[in-house]
Amino acid sequence: MNQPFPFGNAVPRSLDELRFENTFIAELPADPVLTNTPRAVFNACYTRVDPTPVSAPRMLAWSDEAGEMLGIARPAAADGLAAEVLGGNRLLAGMQPYAARYGGHQFGHWAGQLGDGRALTLGEVIAADGTRQELQLKGAGRTPYSRTADGRAVLRSSLREFMCSEAMHHLGVPTTRALSLVGTGESVVRDMFYDGNARPEQGAIVCRVAPSFVRFGNFQILAAQGEHEALRKLMDYVVKNFFPEQNNVQDVFREVCRRTGELMADWMRLGFVHGVMNTDNLSVLGLTIDYGPYGWLEGYDLEWTPNTTDAEGRRYCYGNQPHVAQWNLARLAEALLPLVPDKNAFEEGLALYADTFSAAWQRALAQKLGVGALDQPGDDELVSELFQVLAGRETDSTIFFRNLAVPTLQSLRPAFYTEDPEHARLEAWLERYTARVRNESRQGMNAANPKYIFRNYLAQQAIDALERGDATPLERLMLVLKNPYDEQPAHQDLAARRPEWARHKAGCSALSCSS
Repeated sequence: MNQPFPFGNAVPRSLDELRFENTFIAELPADPVLTNTPRAVFNACYTRVDPTPVSAPRMLAWSDEAGEMLGIARPAAADGLAAEVLGGNRLLAGMQPYAARYGGHQFGHWAGQLGDGRALTLGEVIAADGTRQELQLKGAGRTPYSRTADGRAVLRSSLREFMCSEAMHHLGVPTTRALSLVGTGESVVRDMFYDGNARPEQGAIVCRVAPSFVRFGNFQILAAQGEHEALRKLMDYVVKNFFPEQNNVQDVFREVCRRTGELMADWMRLGFVHGVMNTDNLSVLGLTIDYGPYGWLEGYDLEWTPNTTDAEGRRYCYGNQPHVAQWNLARLAEALLPLVPDKNAFEEGLALYADTFSAAWQRALAQKLGVGALDQPGDDELVSELFQVLAGRETDSTIFFRNLAVPTLQSLRPAFYTEDPEHARLEAWLERYTARVRNESRQGMNAANPKYIFRNYLAQQAIDALERGDATPLERLMLVLKNPYDEQPAHQDLAARRPEWARHKAGCSALSCSS
């Protein structure tokens, strides 16, 4: 069996040498009730609660890049202090764990109180680059916000979050990071597709890292409950720590809108589908947050969703993501009205979101097509016809855009899932495209079109192997996804389109919110 915890380059500090701080709990109102039972919480932004210990924590994976960013050395042993701390069995000096309180709209409907039902923030550290970073365990046990759940997470969902967090970072997308993946040595019972077939699975905990995990829903729950003093304190905290250059609530909202617009353009340019864009799953910092039933386009399809819960309504499908983000921003604006009771004050921010996304999307498309800008006569028709071509037959858009650097039918063949003898439409488009880019350098196309993404079937292969104790696929993916825009000929197989066996295999095409 392969060693499930590879060695790597060390960085200066061990975990127990870190100094932990706690600005969130120091500056915001706490839940006065300390009983860790599912319940309604009022007039508070968080509840103090410790992780629930597990039987046998063991380090399964570690991100050297996230560790270096934090200034934390790679642990020397798989079952030592780091596994104990990041598995929830031990607290270090200065840690004051808490679960955050928030609410949200789920699938367009107000869901009331939600909160960190299986996540706990351990504390904040000053990273090697001088930034403040929050360390949060996902899957660390029950909290007052767990409702009827157990607060745990399974290996498959934890590995998917660990890997995709780091993959998105290397793709250049604003995201929360992931430091570690710890196996708990315990089983967790989950019904993966909500079809009555619950089964025990291996448990795991991922350590997530971000400057803050504050999301739209943190503001929403306070506004919904009329807790306006706490709402003001939360805004003051966010401004002080994350938006010091913004002068008022409206300016903060504008900046949140701008960042969200840039983020949506990143998701769309890469074919990433979040899967569950509830308002509690959007970060006020403009980060990709909460990797659940996400997926990457296999065949180009505007209506594709990886979330089985969304299969009927397709609210969160690929093509709807920009619209849903704006809808969510409007709900955030409503939550901020007690602070600025003038709807018109937020209209400018929502318009800025639309303008930002449109400009960023156009810029991304130009880069993907290898042109300086899409500002020539006929460019709109060229782009429109391209997406019709992609949607007209099952086409892997990642491979298509990557291979478009050599715009020939032969070069593009690997992107097609079916052999179609009728290529007239594509050939006509290629002729127009070749004429359009004749005087463009196109040298930056590979820097705009990744060769490697964290494909759903690759994730499932890594999960299946790690459940058997084999970390080789995971380690290889971690290595390759550090440089997703490079050729890496030795790993060409990881750039291939989804194999046919994975089309309907569980975990390779669609997942549920429990994923």
